Amino acid sequence: MMLAFLGVVACTPDPEGRIGGDGVAIEGLPAVPPMGWNSWNTFGCNITEQIVREQADALVATGLRDAGYRHVIVDDCWAAPLRAADGSLQAEPSRFPSGMAALGQYLHERGLKFGLYSGASDQTCTQLLGTYPGSTGSRGHEEQDARTFADWQVDYLKYDWCSSDSDHGEQVTAFTAMRDAIRDTGRPIVYSINPNSGVADMVPGAEFDWGGVATMTRITNDIAPVWSTNADSSGPQGVIDIVDAAQALAARVGPSAFNDPDMLVVGVDGNPGLTLAQQRTQMSMWAMMAAPLIAGNDLTRMSTQTLDLLRNRAVIAIDQDERVSAGAPVDDDAEIWARAIGEKGLVVSLTNRDDHPRPMSVSLSSLGLVGDVTVSAIDAWTGRRYQAEAGEITVDVGVNDTVLLQIA
Repeated sequence: MMLAFLGVVACTPDPEGRIGGDGVAIEGLPAVPPMGWNSWNTFGCNITEQIVREQADALVATGLRDAGYRHVIVDDCWAAPLRAADGSLQAEPSRFPSGMAALGQYLHERGLKFGLYSGASDQTCTQLLGTYPGSTGSRGHEEQDARTFADWQVDYLKYDWCSSDSDHGEQVTAFTAMRDAIRDTGRPIVYSINPNSGVADMVPGAEFDWGGVATMTRITNDIAPVWSTNADSSGPQGVIDIVDAAQALAARVGPSAFNDPDMLVVGVDGNPGLTLAQQRTQMSMWAMMAAPLIAGNDLTRMSTQTLDLLRNRAVIAIDQDERVSAGAPVDDDAEIWARAIGEKGLVVSLTNRDDHPRPMSVSLSSLGLVGDVTVSAIDAWTGRRYQAEAGEITVDVGVNDTVLLQIA
């Protein structure tokens, strides 16, 4: 038998090369993408210390922590509208009465990691929109704020571009300044940036490769818990819109450098929301991208179905594979992707975008499997084994569902 996987190479729209150089942005971090939970999609500005503690406890009790979901990220609206007299950030006292250092300690005592949010301009996003008071973004305070985050034992910083000015040079200056400030603290903090602020068409996170500046870079506008919106708009995007936006960017992914297609919306309430099959597609395709898996649902009241999706160990293992390579479409077919894993492994996803169930096939030759080959594949979701026949693997796929096959 001869097995020769030729690989999948995606073209990258990259007008300036890799911003920040070839090295990783922040040293000392795991090579594989981070996993965890973020407060924004469910709680928004209503986040409190008590809610964060309850969500953290649920990560432990449900087994999600042990499955890999360890970062607990407090998004916008945690900070007081005014800085302290010495210019440092401080917690909003009525909702975070114990302070952020104490909250970080609570998380660390439970084997979790502590994440916080800040803005790369003079305001956070809610402050820019006028829905939260103050101007406490970190622009101009990068060194002081980075020292504060390190003192609070922060492990993850979500850093948002919130400004009406999307000048590329200004963005590079702002995001690089915080990267350098984090480096100077000596603390290995996951640095997650979002250069996109309601930008239509190709957003800055997709247009430029920020891999030398940040650990993970948002490549789309915000996600919504829907299958599809208008993918060219400046508003939220659906799951399949984001999959399409990511397909050309696989070459940017590597150890400690990830494309961020935004948070998981598995189990997040929405109108009309996502079917179970569509949620399975999001988990599958985020794993194919080697993307960070950051849940955003209410962990204290999720269904068994939601927990089973988030906790599927075979899918998580694909996402967390130590080869850290992202998948891309096979033969320019947006419904069929391949991703290399391990030393010689291969995973194939088949996504049915039609409004009716149908059989889907992938040829072995399109995967670079040539010669006298006997091939079988195991579905990561069901454990079902498929055998190749007549040079191809065929599976039945439901509406908007994805079958995730590990080739053996």
